[in-house]
Amino acid sequence: MSLPRRRLLAGAGLLAPALATPALLAPGTARAQPAWPNRPVRMVVPFPGGGATDVTARVVCERLSVLLGQPVVVDNRPGAGGILGSDMVAKAEPDGHTLLTCTIGTASINQFLYSKLPYDPAKDLTSVAMANSLANVVVVPASSEIRSLPQLLEASKKTDMNYGTPGNGTSGHMCAELLKSRTGAKFMHVPYRGSATVIPDLIAGRIELAVDNIPPYLPHIQEGRLRAIAVTSKARWFALPDVPTVAESGVAGFEAEAWFGFQAPSRTPKPVLDRLSAMILDILKEPAVIARLRDVGSEPRPLGPTEFQAFIKAEDAKWQEVIRVSGARLD
Repeated sequence: MSLPRRRLLAGAGLLAPALATPALLAPGTARAQPAWPNRPVRMVVPFPGGGATDVTARVVCERLSVLLGQPVVVDNRPGAGGILGSDMVAKAEPDGHTLLTCTIGTASINQFLYSKLPYDPAKDLTSVAMANSLANVVVVPASSEIRSLPQLLEASKKTDMNYGTPGNGTSGHMCAELLKSRTGAKFMHVPYRGSATVIPDLIAGRIELAVDNIPPYLPHIQEGRLRAIAVTSKARWFALPDVPTVAESGVAGFEAEAWFGFQAPSRTPKPVLDRLSAMILDILKEPAVIARLRDVGSEPRPLGPTEFQAFIKAEDAKWQEVIRVSGARLD
């Protein structure tokens, strides 16, 4: 073999390992892992603006934008009880640039309420962090003669009553169905497209009551346009301390809270998920953020991904049984 050929082969042998080792690639080359985030992040809210899900997203995203150094844009995609927006995120590119503000409905209830979903909550989405929870409120127009839950239940047995919620599969819907199954009340469900569309009809008396998250109703209750007659939490809720619980009102053991958190497409890289989770948990500990969430009637409940996933599994068992007993079903 000639000397030049030996030198060429030797050089190729030394070069090959370097080409095969990604760790040795210089930043900015085609095979280097791109930085995250390298463009604005989209936070999909699967309900209209103005509701508790939207408020949670905006409070957290405002601070997350600062910490990430990129805009985190809230994108309201309502429809089908949160299914449309959730499906959009489940099928999004798993690169950390599309996230979901999830709810008790989208992450737990819907899979039991509907015979088929276009996504699998357990397989197609992964937990990032739980954010907060809140009680639902049973509320009637200020013009209503009903002033207590026992009065409401008695009236409902004499005539059908329409109750509004922000949509099928929401915690308000399930709380009302649980109440029906426990008391024999005759409530007819009227699903709306978000809390903001329920409230005008309720104030005007076009529906007899609503069962929904506290925050969007709180100012109307405080200003006397609506009357809260019960909250669904185990204990009285701090935002409405004078309003009795459903259990106090005669339905023993009744307890249900809505909750909210953040999810990402299931194949999102773990380093991205870890960074996101750490940032969100830090945000939820900030005094200003705690104050803002409490100002609208919700309580911070920060949980990391492992704890949040375990919490969801416990909620799955609870709401699957509620749906079975109540017979509620949507197809």
